[in-house]
Amino acid sequence: MGSPVAATADCHHALPAHEVVLLLETDSHRGLTAEVARDRLDRFGPNALPAPRGAGLLLRILRQFHHPLIYVLLVAGAVTAALREYIDSAVILAVVLINATVGFIQESKAESALQSLRDMVHTAARVIRDGREHTVASDELVPGDLVLIEAGDKVPADMRLLRQVELRVDESALTGESLSVAKHDAAVPEPTPVADRLNMVFSGTLVTAGSAAGIVVATGAQTEIGAIHRLVGAAEMLATPLTVKLTKFSKILTVAILGLAALTFAAGLLRQQDAVETFTAAVALAVGAIPEGLPAAVTITLAIGVARMAKRGAVIRRLPAVETLGSTTVICADKTGTLTENQMTVREIWTPQRSVVVTGSGYVPEGGLFDVDDRPASVDTDAALRWTLMAGAACNDAALSPRADGWSIVGDPTEAALLVVAAKAGFDIDAIDVTAPRLATVPFSSERQYMATLHRLTETEHVVLLKGSVERILPLCGNQMGENADTVPLDRGALLAASDRLAGAGLRVLATAVRIGADPADFDDSVSPGRLTFTGLQAMLDPPRASARPAVDACHTAGIAVKMITGDHAGTAGAIASSVGLLDGSGPPDATVLTGAELAELGSGDLPDAVDRARVFARVSPEQKLRLVEALQDRGHIVAMTGDGVNDAPALRQASIGVAMGRGGTEVAKDAADMVITDDNFATIEAAVEEGRGVFDNLTKFITWTLPTNIGEGLVILVAIAMGAALPILPTQILWINMTTAVALGLMLAFEPKEAGIMARPPRDPDQPLLTRALMGRILLVSGMLVASAWWLFEWELDHGASLAEARTAALNLFVVVEGFYLFSCRSLTRSVWRIGFFSNRWLILGVGVQALAQIAITYLPAMNTVFQTVPLGLGSWLWIFAIAAGISVVVGAEKWVRARTSA
Repeated sequence: MGSPVAATADCHHALPAHEVVLLLETDSHRGLTAEVARDRLDRFGPNALPAPRGAGLLLRILRQFHHPLIYVLLVAGAVTAALREYIDSAVILAVVLINATVGFIQESKAESALQSLRDMVHTAARVIRDGREHTVASDELVPGDLVLIEAGDKVPADMRLLRQVELRVDESALTGESLSVAKHDAAVPEPTPVADRLNMVFSGTLVTAGSAAGIVVATGAQTEIGAIHRLVGAAEMLATPLTVKLTKFSKILTVAILGLAALTFAAGLLRQQDAVETFTAAVALAVGAIPEGLPAAVTITLAIGVARMAKRGAVIRRLPAVETLGSTTVICADKTGTLTENQMTVREIWTPQRSVVVTGSGYVPEGGLFDVDDRPASVDTDAALRWTLMAGAACNDAALSPRADGWSIVGDPTEAALLVVAAKAGFDIDAIDVTAPRLATVPFSSERQYMATLHRLTETEHVVLLKGSVERILPLCGNQMGENADTVPLDRGALLAASDRLAGAGLRVLATAVRIGADPADFDDSVSPGRLTFTGLQAMLDPPRASARPAVDACHTAGIAVKMITGDHAGTAGAIASSVGLLDGSGPPDATVLTGAELAELGSGDLPDAVDRARVFARVSPEQKLRLVEALQDRGHIVAMTGDGVNDAPALRQASIGVAMGRGGTEVAKDAADMVITDDNFATIEAAVEEGRGVFDNLTKFITWTLPTNIGEGLVILVAIAMGAALPILPTQILWINMTTAVALGLMLAFEPKEAGIMARPPRDPDQPLLTRALMGRILLVSGMLVASAWWLFEWELDHGASLAEARTAALNLFVVVEGFYLFSCRSLTRSVWRIGFFSNRWLILGVGVQALAQIAITYLPAMNTVFQTVPLGLGSWLWIFAIAAGISVVVGAEKWVRARTSA
């Protein structure tokens, strides 16, 4: 007979506990037998996430050569080696190997997210088998096991609770909920979202209070964290805007180069020139036209961007992510720990006499309490305020302690916030247990919704303290405390109005009450309707970071949409969104809030419009986060997703750029991300976007600078073959030009400072080509002038009695000097070099000096004359060279000026 037992969680949350026990063929007190547990372990496998199948070492190495330009260079290197041009071949292959090595190293560092997910759930578990308690490795658990958990435990598998005592679980890493969740063991409706299945506990979450016994209903890949594991594995590592553009550009360039080379070879044959010499010239054209320095320039420019970002608190895990940030059109920011401090903080205290504003943020006990008119509020003169704070701090099971990098808490974040505000008011929270020792406790439960404690104030005086929800505390109170500790009739209307006002602002509201002079023997009866005195309300939230609002505003100025995606409640998310500029009128005028339930009801046709319109997505599941990112990408957006929890990992991996938090983030989130923010500061993302835009600018400047030389070298050879004339420059001289100028001149553009106003312009259109029509026009203009001037100077030298070697040396130096002059023009693609500061890039000045020394060496050193077939030049040749270069520079400057005037 087939067993109904399955490894998946199905709908166990919707069934009564006894039916789950029957369904899984187990026992609610004795658990499984050891024999059944072994059989199920063989059937379902270990309670562990499956290891992914990755690419082998050889395939990863070969992938580095999968690029059109690399193919041409490899063929050119092989051909030059076959033609015994070993120096040429060695230089070409060295460039290819260096580029492949850098790519392999970067890829090796980026693929460890799934391993961290597997490691996260490895723990020990207490299980009942054959009626006895055992401690086993978590990967030995099977569906039907009876497992015990208590405060401090990591939940080892997805479990349906059978019984529990004041159980609270921190599920923030899985659901995004910033508060620990009170659990119960009653069935809940089948459509209930994961975050609201209060009778379930999930693998990888942390028990913060209480204890429980539960039946394992899902293990391994079938758990909720297993579902996230599958999403992470299924999410593709998208090509970045830069890699997409470079791939397309490289394919076009490769076809063009091969076409020119074939045309050159055909022209030579038509002129009945020697086939071998013509073929060699065609290969020389291909090598000359290929920008060999481009792969190295891309890598080095990105690496410099990595270094700059590291100084601003952003660690890049994948090099192309640097540029992707500059292309970002949408940032999807997780609320908890990203836009907020991830530290509950009391913001306001309300007593029947007044409202008190609390300053300071997070768990650092620094700040103060102030009246609405900014006067300090004193607990010495206000009994209601004093007892409100006392109830929050003494009726409390959390602990607060200093550490090297801040303050840490043990226990519930809400209780920690109550300790912090008491410390701000002057309470010695460490001495409360001495001055008012606790004698008895009624622990918090989801049914009671309050906690009560009995304390001894003196040998003869005792007090009962309560904290909990307004709805449960209010019926227990018969009066309220006045400023002088006197009691007056309870003003229910004023209390409820204050509670509604605070809750409407997105704050979590707790009420406090006392019974001074309580009889210790009558503790239970003291906590009964009408016997307590209401003291006040404490309202708290996980506050937004101080830097979040300016960073969001800067993103809006830069044309980048910011969307908050969170597992928290819509009211809380909306309050935070308003405070950081997403829903307060300063952001998009039609911004809305959507919940996960509302998203689930949207069809695929309605989803894109809803995603564009909404700025806050609340109570969303990991699958929905991933769906939102994919919907934005389908609309053509470059999406940066920030987050810190396990629930963020699939979306982080799918996003164009995944950004994890370094301090508060899980290892899973960090390993799934492309970038880690070391200070957990949303403002650092805005800084990284700025650096990314600068990186793309500098890469575009390099390409705009290098292509005229490559095109010019190819055209010079093509014209020579077509005319049946001698080559103005030789293949070895072409390689000298390409390699030395790329390193000494072109790479210096990687150090170019960011131009002013870089964050005031809108994001680049993702469909915009790497080189715009305007830039291509400039490249062709410079190429044409370079070819014409090189031929003119070559012929002029020959006509005035120079040898062929002298004429070629003059043409070689003309190419290099023109590149040097043009380099300064490329420092800005739209403005004059004098407007950005001639000496603002000192690395570029150094590079020009190094290139000058190199040209002197190749022109005047005998050894280099022999290798490169050059000869010394006279002063007249140099005057012509610099005059032509200056003239070309003036023409380029004029073209910039005209284009700026016509586009203004």
